[in-house]
Amino acid sequence: MSTDERTHIAIMPSPGAGHLTPLAELAKRLVRHPHDFSVTLIVVTIASSSSSSQHDYLNHLKSSTSIDVHQLPPADLSDLPDDVPPEPRFFLAVQRSLPHLRDSLATRSIPPFSALIVDFFAIDAFAVTKELGLPGYLYFTSSCNNLCHMFYLPILHATTTCEYRDLEEPIRLPGCVPIEGKDLLEPLQDRKSMAYRIMIDLAKRYMEAEGVLVNTFKAMEPGPMKALKVPEPGRPPVYAIGPMVQTIGPVNDLSGSDCLKWLDQQPSESVLFVCFGSGGTLSQEQLNELAFGLELSGQRFLWVVRSPAEKMSAAFFTGGGGRWKEDDLLEFLPEGFVERTRGKGLVVPSWAPQSQVLAHMSTGGFMSHCGWNSTLESVVNGVPLIAWPLYAEQKMNAVMLTEGVRIAIRAIAGEDGLVEREEVVRVVKGLMEEGKEVKQRVKWLQVEGKKALGEGGSSYKAMLEMTEMWRTPKKL
Repeated sequence: MSTDERTHIAIMPSPGAGHLTPLAELAKRLVRHPHDFSVTLIVVTIASSSSSSQHDYLNHLKSSTSIDVHQLPPADLSDLPDDVPPEPRFFLAVQRSLPHLRDSLATRSIPPFSALIVDFFAIDAFAVTKELGLPGYLYFTSSCNNLCHMFYLPILHATTTCEYRDLEEPIRLPGCVPIEGKDLLEPLQDRKSMAYRIMIDLAKRYMEAEGVLVNTFKAMEPGPMKALKVPEPGRPPVYAIGPMVQTIGPVNDLSGSDCLKWLDQQPSESVLFVCFGSGGTLSQEQLNELAFGLELSGQRFLWVVRSPAEKMSAAFFTGGGGRWKEDDLLEFLPEGFVERTRGKGLVVPSWAPQSQVLAHMSTGGFMSHCGWNSTLESVVNGVPLIAWPLYAEQKMNAVMLTEGVRIAIRAIAGEDGLVEREEVVRVVKGLMEEGKEVKQRVKWLQVEGKKALGEGGSSYKAMLEMTEMWRTPKKL
């Protein structure tokens, strides 16, 4: 098929590695699709939040695929106070980039665009698609369980007045695990905040989508998917097209190559991988408790340690943040910890190649912040989880993974918010020594995920159904 005959799709993630990566994977899947799509990835960035890792990632994407990568001019958010949380920053960056998006959609049109796909913080782009007569789709990069709650959020907002953490009863939606108000999205925990107002507005505007793509699959979330199949006036159709995870590339970083060599020397499924994502940080006190807990558990571990902080670091936006040297570990970890655990444990500063680690035969468990990308990577590789949520929707994910999907054990914090070393020992030994049920369950889901994506599988069929609407009509 010639270039000017291919169906052309635009995809625009909001800022942050956690948003860019899943939409880039969707772009890869579309250019490999039997219908032979042409894809332009439109990248929104924030001034002063540039990242060398994102730059390298986008360059690799351009050189290794046929995806057209177009970066919009950086959005200036310098007028915002430093304490404005990530969610409003994502939303405002997209909002302030709309004039550039309009120009891009109007001019980068060989062949003409057939649709624009955005993530959930980029819904404002639908104002541009309506103006241009272009269908707009939402790619919900979390679970169907969370999508059900987002559809319900305007009703919850209208029928309650208290803070959600003060609700006396859990929120019970058809097909979904009950969710306590305190476990709802972090931006929803203060009704007076800017983040709350933005989330309510976004939830209302989900109805403007022509359709909603979800990175999940039927076997993992049968209840929520069944509930979303029940017709509801004004609600767009939902297509479960996952699990899509970041494809494994070459390891060029020395620290990545070293930790994989260390894994090569460990017994099969004996190592607990401890990593809290690109933006996950712990306080110094929590870092100490985790270190002592890992040591006392006696289990093998590979721990990606980030410098301590009370709040989520700016690395959430950049997908990596600054690196620091191994010698600096001694500044943050308990005295003698590295020496006492040498051989049984490996501590890696700042970063490790997560996809490769989870795919390694020596990895037998994953202590995770429960970000959805990381969760799906764990499922795709058949690795059970210890759920340690930190921010965003991760508490909701933790509830679903432990009580609904049943592939995780949750680490429980005390009243002071601290997960103490005894609790670390409990969950680590519980997963690595006793977690037969969760291990069997995740291995089953691993197989079901492959079936879903394979020809004739539920996600394969959902993708075909959706893409059929985008195809350029054949010329007579």
